[in-house]
Amino acid sequence: MKICIIYDSEGGHTEALAKAISSGAKQTGEATVYLHHVDEADVHMIADMDAIIWGCPGHFGSISSGLKSWIDKMGFLWAHGMLVDKVGAVFCTIATTHGGLEATLINLLTPMLHQGMVICGLPGNITENALYGSYYGVGISCPVESNVLLSEQDRALGKALGERVVHITKKMKSEQR
Repeated sequence: MKICIIYDSEGGHTEALAKAISSGAKQTGEATVYLHHVDEADVHMIADMDAIIWGCPGHFGSISSGLKSWIDKMGFLWAHGMLVDKVGAVFCTIATTHGGLEATLINLLTPMLHQGMVICGLPGNITENALYGSYYGVGISCPVESNVLLSEQDRALGKALGERVVHITKKMKSEQR
């Protein structure tokens, strides 16, 4: 199966989380993962994917302008129903503990719902490290004063999302046969 991860990143935190998600998906041995920065990603390529995961830094509880601009190019895909029933998942990084993590995740999910995608988050029991916001995807805070891009806990959440997307996508594909 083909999993596409699209991300916007400014300080490297979101890119590191995207790579952790990619690692989790790859370690299942059941997915080919395409990892792209939003500036390098052709929006039309996602029509050929089985699952799409996208993420960005949260900007005041909303999607970064780079990813939002990319999402806004999806009109053709929407008009032709090209993403209907594909698995979708989201992730974000924020600079402060209560800096709009859940709002950003929900804003990231909205375009997927408009596309008719099936949303995959993380249930609270999937990992002991699942924190607030994880039901919507993976959201982590990365304090600006820290020089660590991701903690081991953050990396574990990313890997768990990647694994779960592969698991859910495999299940959906087998039921469609």
